[in-house]
Amino acid sequence: MKKQIIFAIVWLSTTLVSFAQVTQAPLPFKYNALEPYIDSVTMNIHFNNHHAAYVANLNKAIEKAPQLKGKSIEQILLNLSKLPVDVQTAVRNNGGGHYNHTFFWSILTSPDKSKMSPALEELITKTYGSVDKFKSTFESQALSRFGSGWVWLVKGDDGKLKMFTTANQDNSIMDVIKVPGKPVLALDVWEHAYYLKYQSKRAEYVKSFWKVVNWDMVEKLIGIEKK
Repeated sequence: MKKQIIFAIVWLSTTLVSFAQVTQAPLPFKYNALEPYIDSVTMNIHFNNHHAAYVANLNKAIEKAPQLKGKSIEQILLNLSKLPVDVQTAVRNNGGGHYNHTFFWSILTSPDKSKMSPALEELITKTYGSVDKFKSTFESQALSRFGSGWVWLVKGDDGKLKMFTTANQDNSIMDVIKVPGKPVLALDVWEHAYYLKYQSKRAEYVKSFWKVVNWDMVEKLIGIEKK
């Protein structure tokens, strides 16, 4: 009887591990940490409803593609084009949604901690002419994205910064995207990210974004060495 119980526990543990392929990490800040620029109600719904749904649906898709079990979300998206057509769309949408939101949370911080270093200012000025021009270009990209999507700043293989938008939950690490690169900054412009507070005023939401950017993380992702 004792052996049967032990076997059942081992079997259950193994089964749970095999099904729990992707998990949602805790939010790295409190729901109200970004106020007044992003409200706690929106953050709660965004994280616990929208992001959680992407994770749940991604795991359902993975069950139909055993070759994805045990792989990280980065490995999955880097090889998206190799998936069967009937699975690829679900993984692209939900895997992208999970990756994008996880990344998004990592580059947000409370307003009192959002400060750009001189080194980052220098790099952005060198690339875009000034920090104001950089922000203006980013905002224009955000407003030009029709429907739902994301605005990205990525570091290409050539070391240069590139800015562009993607539709839906696409991102630059997917091997089906024409503009590859390492994400260093992103903004979610799906309406669920801002509609409770800003309604249809996407421009106001985009400008408020600068108040809660975790520039320390952006600098780290770019690879700027501390002096």
